[in-house]
Amino acid sequence: MKSIGARLAICYMIASTVTFALLFMAGRYFIEQHAIHALDLLNRSEFEQLKSGVGSVADTSSTDVLRQRLRALTDDPELFQVEVDAPGGEVVFRSQGLDGHRIPADPRGAVFNAVVEGLGEMRAGAFSLGPYKVIIATSKSQVRVVMEGYERTFYELLLVMVVVSSVIGYAFGRIALRPVRTIQDTANRIRSDNLSERIPVSAAKDEISDLARLLNQMFDRLEISFDQIRRFTAEASHELKTPLTLVRLQAEKLVLDGQLSPAQEQSVQVQIKELAHLNRIIEDLLLLSRADARAMTLDLKLQDPEPFLHSVSEDAHVLAEHRRLRFFFTHHGRGQVAMEPKWLRQVLLNLLSNALSASPPGGRVTLRSTLLDGLWQVSIEDEGPGVPAEQREHIFERFVRIPSPGEDKGTGLGLAICRSLVELHGGRIYAEPTPGSGLRVVFELPAATASDGPADAPHGTTLREADAT
Repeated sequence: MKSIGARLAICYMIASTVTFALLFMAGRYFIEQHAIHALDLLNRSEFEQLKSGVGSVADTSSTDVLRQRLRALTDDPELFQVEVDAPGGEVVFRSQGLDGHRIPADPRGAVFNAVVEGLGEMRAGAFSLGPYKVIIATSKSQVRVVMEGYERTFYELLLVMVVVSSVIGYAFGRIALRPVRTIQDTANRIRSDNLSERIPVSAAKDEISDLARLLNQMFDRLEISFDQIRRFTAEASHELKTPLTLVRLQAEKLVLDGQLSPAQEQSVQVQIKELAHLNRIIEDLLLLSRADARAMTLDLKLQDPEPFLHSVSEDAHVLAEHRRLRFFFTHHGRGQVAMEPKWLRQVLLNLLSNALSASPPGGRVTLRSTLLDGLWQVSIEDEGPGVPAEQREHIFERFVRIPSPGEDKGTGLGLAICRSLVELHGGRIYAEPTPGSGLRVVFELPAATASDGPADAPHGTTLREADAT
């Protein structure tokens, strides 16, 4: 069982039930002993009445007189059964309720339990009346009735106890684990872009508070480490831009001077290409550092995304024609989205570039946009080889490249930049497989649906195709 709260509830229920059962057993024992002691007192009280009524008759040898006197005194045969034995063991008197059966005496004590045939278990007491031995017995049926009622009550209360203790245990577990859930929720919210948040610590000096303080100290160390890494990345990228620009300019000057041999010029061209690639990595790292540090200020404005998508689709149309691919664009829905077109354009162009690079010649790339129920969803689909499920979770990390048949190696930072920019807009981005073998990358942003028409009505739907040439 994985839930600590469930385990606490079960442990509480078991502990409560066992405690209740032990208390019942102890209570049953003491109640039974008290009832038996009450029977012993009744037997003794009955003997004292017999003794007082018989008087000096017990000291005579006239058993007939004694028998008559006892018969007159034992006026409650249903409650008490009396047997009087002479010194030689001869029965002098026996109650009619005994029906001729003897009460078996126990030589080990003056009070004892006896089983009389036809009457069942009885509580008996042995007393001395002059030379005679008097045994008075009372049925234990009432004790049994009381104990059976007690047991029935116990089982009923036991069932109630199980239910109540389970509910109390569950509530107790919820209350006891509330600080743990707070720690879990807060720790789950703390990410690389939100390292300043801390777990609330109660004033109580207990293990949970100590754990929260320990985790906060760990987050402090992590925040310092992340800040150092971000500063290093930003500062190193910034410092590298100037010397790289100078190196590239010198290499271009060597090519323009025309004094290089063909082999030397080819080597310098390779250097210029790699310098451009390195400069692009530096620009991307600077953008990521600013986005992760929340140093970018977005000018978000509510606007209809359809004109923006039309503009992007024009560029995608040209790119698809250049790569001999087919491009489709659809938009459904109506509303407004808080966005900054400059950055979302970069997101879409990055995703489209990946989709075009992954698609085979003559393949199809589709840009779908849907604005419904307060959500703007944009997806880019390709017909490439796709990405395995275990890798789809990591393609938005830095320097992770999607396998592509194209010649452009990329920097491995494009999708990481897309994720940062989408999250800055308050949205999310993810990848999923298409019905075929390709990949669909989707980002979603909150939207405000238009008030002058139903949000789910198709509006401004556009379908455009760039055929292979």
